[in-house]
Amino acid sequence: MGRLWQIFQTVLGLIFRHPLVGTSIIPILPDGRVVLVQRKDDLSWGLPGGLVDWGETIHQAAVREVAEETGLTVVKIGRLVGVYSAPDRDPRVHSVCILVEAQVEGDLSIEDTLEIQAAQPYEFSNLPEGKLSHDHRQQIQDYLQGKTTLA
Repeated sequence: MGRLWQIFQTVLGLIFRHPLVGTSIIPILPDGRVVLVQRKDDLSWGLPGGLVDWGETIHQAAVREVAEETGLTVVKIGRLVGVYSAPDRDPRVHSVCILVEAQVEGDLSIEDTLEIQAAQPYEFSNLPEGKLSHDHRQQIQDYLQGKTTLA
């Protein structure tokens, strides 16, 4: 399976010749907790997010991804935290991720049950142990340090 995936990634690179563009969101509840989602493919926890659809803005993609993956409503997009573009940041494909903070509200409910297994609020001081998906631990650290990152 690993070799087949490498071939598929190579073909994607030849067809598109450019990284894919996506967004990650740091969804902050009114009580200050952050909502993380658990991926179905590898059971890792991470920030909600995904690829920007054709004809969609980053803002629209962030609002859509939060709704699909957590059931929450974006009240306000906060600051731009960073742009992450390292070719190996996502093991599946080279992608550029634009990270934004968002104030959210509502009840947790997963609409995208094909990708997401669970959504749960966490205190920043009590995030899940171990590896977070992709480079999300670094993204959260940059957010908490007040950085605006270009990496």
